[in-house]
Amino acid sequence: MMPITGIVKNLLIINVLVFIALNFIPREWAELMPFYSPATGYFRPFQIITYMFTHFTVPHILFNMLSLFFLGPTVEMALGPKRFLGLYLISGLAGLAAHFLVWYFPYLTGAVSMPPVFSVLGASGAVFGVTIAFATLFPDRELMLLFPPIPIKAWVMAIVLVGIGLYSGLTGAQDNIAHFAHLGGALAGFILARHWKRGGGFLR
Repeated sequence: MMPITGIVKNLLIINVLVFIALNFIPREWAELMPFYSPATGYFRPFQIITYMFTHFTVPHILFNMLSLFFLGPTVEMALGPKRFLGLYLISGLAGLAAHFLVWYFPYLTGAVSMPPVFSVLGASGAVFGVTIAFATLFPDRELMLLFPPIPIKAWVMAIVLVGIGLYSGLTGAQDNIAHFAHLGGALAGFILARHWKRGGGFLR
């Protein structure tokens, strides 16, 4: 495991501090931190950013931060701080865009007459982007899973994660999880990492 790097450390601190703060600020403020679809009446522009730093349960933030802690430093060392931060934020925004489009698709095509009511929160889209970027940059790197504790190559892990997300999203399994946000973040991570691996100049 690489030593913790600057951007990863700061992202971990921000996410943990926000998680703690949400337990002390007024509830009506905390509940405005996720992203809400406009039809809810709770949408605010700042939610496009705050949603990806918002977690309300320990398992949610623990899973995301462990993934960032173990994989993020290697990706940051490979890309540099500026590109890594761009990867994280763009993946988070791409995850939100994918979730938004999937929910709005029936309304936009006329299949339903009422705009959708939903909310989404968490760093999962951003973290999926980092995870898939790791697998894109280091496909043959062997990782040890926590559950179950078995070795697996990075490219295999990426295919498994994307496959599970796609299956769950299409079948409606675990409908309390924003699977298409994960997939949107994963796609952004793959595109950016592949672009930079080939010498692309975005975010020098």
